[in-house]
Amino acid sequence: MKSNDGHRISNRRHGLPFLIIIIFGSGAASGLVYGTVSVALVGPYLDAATEIENQSMFESGEERDTAEFRAEYELYREWQRGGHVAAGVVFGVAMGSLFGIVFAASEGSLPGRGPLTKAVLLAGVMWVALYVIPFIKYPPNPPATGDPDTIALRTVLYLALVAASGLGALCIAKMSLYAARKRRVAPGRAAIVGVASYTVFAAALMMLMPSSPDPDPAIDSQLLSGFRAMSAVGAVSFWASVGVILGLFWRLRLGGMLDGRGSRAESQF
Repeated sequence: MKSNDGHRISNRRHGLPFLIIIIFGSGAASGLVYGTVSVALVGPYLDAATEIENQSMFESGEERDTAEFRAEYELYREWQRGGHVAAGVVFGVAMGSLFGIVFAASEGSLPGRGPLTKAVLLAGVMWVALYVIPFIKYPPNPPATGDPDTIALRTVLYLALVAASGLGALCIAKMSLYAARKRRVAPGRAAIVGVASYTVFAAALMMLMPSSPDPDPAIDSQLLSGFRAMSAVGAVSFWASVGVILGLFWRLRLGGMLDGRGSRAESQF
């Protein structure tokens, strides 16, 4: 008995530091994936967009298309690519921390047989609430192609929609889980009601939010659609990575905490 008590105390002492490590680590790793994928897939469209800006400067006489200019431009783009990867890691740590906190607080209430399934499910929900809905209403434009006077307004509108969509999804999820836990509604029906409620909420939210002040810049349609599509793929790579990585780390953590307690095998999956 004394040995078991000591084991429990040890787990409690080492649980929080390890929890912080896996949350930050999974966020950083997912951010690295996101940054790398973005550079590989979105990079060519950024090159095309910045070349449009270059041609505009050449036509206005602000710059000359010389070998020196091209050398400096290529050096600048290399610096930007490295910066995009670093920014992806920073974004991953920040958003991964939010994801980890939400998962830690709701893991016991999420449907699924193990932490990996639950983490992937939560990542999918947060992807829809924090990315898909804002993306539909305010799709991104390549840099240097939109109206610079509307950048601040577009940023505020986008972040406001992200916050409203995320908070709405959180409230609806908590109400659905509460109803299922109190056995007022069957779990399957509670999930259906929750999805339907959020769909109505998101549709109303997008109708109430103002339209983008600069929806479609005057650039080639293939460049615009390609940039948006690859940006979406990059976001998918992040949310898929953070769900899988945190789920695997969480399973490792759970395995360590349950080791020697006669836990059932299915608790690990």
